[in-house]
Amino acid sequence: MKNSHLILALALIVAAAAYRVGAVFVPELSNVSPIMALAFCGAAYLERRALWLVPFVALSASDLWIDHYYATQYGYTWELGGALLRIACFAAALGVGAWVARRRTVLNLLGGVLGCSVLFYFASNTASWLGDAYYAKTLAGWWQAMTVGHPEFPPTVWFFRNTLVGDLAFTGLFALAMSRAYTTQARTA
Repeated sequence: MKNSHLILALALIVAAAAYRVGAVFVPELSNVSPIMALAFCGAAYLERRALWLVPFVALSASDLWIDHYYATQYGYTWELGGALLRIACFAAALGVGAWVARRRTVLNLLGGVLGCSVLFYFASNTASWLGDAYYAKTLAGWWQAMTVGHPEFPPTVWFFRNTLVGDLAFTGLFALAMSRAYTTQARTA
């Protein structure tokens, strides 16, 4: 079973990074990403903590390419602070996933993934509000960062919607795959 977990983890790294990179070319899929679900479910399902690094490898690999793409296409580059914030949010998802692993129920999985989505939304948009000169450093400016964002981009609540859909869908897929893997293992044992 240890080798099958390693193979699953490697397959998930490749699939998550490829999906995230490919989604750049389909604006409707912006922020519909498997990375948060990998972090959350990795801790909720995988006993080997070394495999918890899977989402960080997928995030880092895809971030490098996406940063290069945005720099060449739009002249926009991500800063180290943004990368560290994303890593911190995914580390928090590991903690939530580890907590859920102690009593893994559908309701705990749902609550955990919703919490991770909301945390990422608030953290990333608050960081944008603090670091982006476009936003007034007032409550109204923070609310703008949380809801409509910049006028030349889709509203930030759309990004939250996409993040939530991606987190829920990929968590569901991951949980279903792991449930089937455990059921198959139990039948063959």
